[in-house]
Amino acid sequence: MKKAPNTTEAYLMLQDGQVYKGVAIGKIGTTGGEICFNTGMTGYQEIYTDPSYYGQIIVNTTSHIGNYGTVSSEQESDKPKISGLVVNSFSSDYSRNVAHESLNQYLEQHQVVGISEIDTRKLVRHIRSKGAMNAIISSDISDLKEIEQRLQQVPDMDGLELASSVSTTETYFVGDSDAQWKVAVLDLGVKKSILNNFASRNCYLQVFPARTSFEEMEMWQPDGYFISNGPGDPAPMDYAVQTVKRIMEEDRPVFGICLGHQILGLACGISTYKMHHGHRGLNHPVINLQTGLCEVTSQNHGFGVSSDALKNADQLEVTHINLNDETIEGMKVKGKPAFSVQYHPEASPGPHDSRYLFDQFLELIKEHSNQKINR
Repeated sequence: MKKAPNTTEAYLMLQDGQVYKGVAIGKIGTTGGEICFNTGMTGYQEIYTDPSYYGQIIVNTTSHIGNYGTVSSEQESDKPKISGLVVNSFSSDYSRNVAHESLNQYLEQHQVVGISEIDTRKLVRHIRSKGAMNAIISSDISDLKEIEQRLQQVPDMDGLELASSVSTTETYFVGDSDAQWKVAVLDLGVKKSILNNFASRNCYLQVFPARTSFEEMEMWQPDGYFISNGPGDPAPMDYAVQTVKRIMEEDRPVFGICLGHQILGLACGISTYKMHHGHRGLNHPVINLQTGLCEVTSQNHGFGVSSDALKNADQLEVTHINLNDETIEGMKVKGKPAFSVQYHPEASPGPHDSRYLFDQFLELIKEHSNQKINR
């Protein structure tokens, strides 16, 4: 028997005073965060469970959301990490044989507040024009004055350290203990699909909490280090910057993705900045300056590495550039076995143009291992 559609009114209020009226989805309640949009046509469950979205309200630009339900294997973490959800047309029913439950059941189960029947086309155009800003969704408060007061209590993303809030609290292992290579993962909000990409390449992983020191990770004697993606502003993350500095001082192979890319930049003395509205979607064109080839990439970040600062950085070489806005998408440290990319090569559910970067890291580990043997 089909469940009757929800008709509870809900409000979306932006920091600049814009108000949108719609229909509640998920948990009935009130939630706030930085509002941003994702242009991916598929993969909504992967988006909602990506720890990099912690503290953010997500707008899906795809007009119809919920039609294929949810599947436990498509989780990027243990549960949704988004603060709230905004969609246009929402489907409480689904038609997918392997789905476990409807998206609305999933949102209710995980206490996610959302709003539907919003003109997301108009909303996204506004965010693109004005920039990312705080917002609030409420389906249990109808007084706009009270909603506005709640909105004023939402913290700004600029200067906000969030990685330690989503990182594991205890170390754990992923992969086959008899695998050829050992990779230490500094978990700043790592996605499961990243870990799976390493494990499928003959790697055994130990995942460490965000504030773990280099000395503690080095006791495991890993062959290389991975600095993960994650949420928030990298600038206040001195603890992670110091760890990466120590990794490079000891000439250990290191690879960073997204927030890890920004941390590597900071460790090399390169500043980061908050972007106007960030990059979030599955279709961002990036050129690999070393091969001359273009990659269609998956991205999710609201901060970037300063291109102006990189121009005067002799120790760093830019390897990848965004073809839409010429922002920095990849770099390597000269004279060190260290490199990073701003985008997501694991790209679950796709595209998979950039998965060669995992192989590139393993080649770096092999080269470093051979050098140690020769010495």
